[in-house]
Amino acid sequence: MDTEIREGLGRFTNGIYVLTSFFGSEKNGMIASWVTQISYEPPMVMVAVHPGRFTHHLIEKSGLFALHVIGERQSEMLTRFKAPEPSGKFRGLDWFEGDKGCPILKDCIAWIECEVREKSSPGNHTLFTAEILKAKVYSEDKPLCTLDLGGRYLGRS
Repeated sequence: MDTEIREGLGRFTNGIYVLTSFFGSEKNGMIASWVTQISYEPPMVMVAVHPGRFTHHLIEKSGLFALHVIGERQSEMLTRFKAPEPSGKFRGLDWFEGDKGCPILKDCIAWIECEVREKSSPGNHTLFTAEILKAKVYSEDKPLCTLDLGGRYLGRS
């Protein structure tokens, strides 16, 4: 990527989310920042996930994912869900299975459970377009965003 393009993209602000999914008995979560609302009616979001991520595989198999808005109080989630191995990510966390089976974290600002309606691969990440099936807000805390962190995710792990 051209240096100036990279510098420009590095100035974009994005929220920081924990993205979870499952298939069968397997579950995983990862940090996601390329997330946006794309429709009001029906309520829909889009998330970009690199195909090399285990969570990508789970979303493709189940067609489901959950997004969790996290704040400063949940910043420990960044380290936990950046870890490459799925085993242990949920150990010690308060979570439950959502209506569709997605792992839902209780220690977050809010969560949404989503069902994929479309997917496309216009570049090196897959865009999962999904309808929001259920949501819950737990607090009015300030959500974490890329401005709160020292770095930006520009497509490299």
